[in-house]
Amino acid sequence: MILKENVMKVLDTVKDPEIPVVSVVELGMIHNVSIQNDRVTIEVMPTFSGCPALEIIKRNIELAVESIPEVNSLSVSFIRHPIWTTDLVSEKAKQELKKFGIAPPEDCVEGEWHVPCPYCGSVYTTMDNIFGPAACRSILYCKSCKNPFEAMKPVSI
Repeated sequence: MILKENVMKVLDTVKDPEIPVVSVVELGMIHNVSIQNDRVTIEVMPTFSGCPALEIIKRNIELAVESIPEVNSLSVSFIRHPIWTTDLVSEKAKQELKKFGIAPPEDCVEGEWHVPCPYCGSVYTTMDNIFGPAACRSILYCKSCKNPFEAMKPVSI
């Protein structure tokens, strides 16, 4: 018998290939896991629809879940609704992102985006480029400690 908690446990080992300190579970990407006999169906919310890592994430999810001996059939699909938002990122993931040097997603109020530096905590930061190394991140600069850093773009409904 396949238990959902066992599936979630192995899914929690699947890291984001672009941010290897957080899992797809911690990022809030797993929308639904359904189990019917020996078949597991997983619905995943992409962080950004054009993310180049989606196929890698899908394959890593498949490899992880297929390691459960009772699983004989698996379906992993990306869904468009509901839409993933940064509100789904767990507190643990936010702390791990910060340790990794990426400012975790902050609340965005009517177009304003204040991002504290993940290194020194200063709020005296500026955006260097809204387009970072990944679709979900921007490049910022801290005026206090003089370090460049990345920040997850806030996404909300």
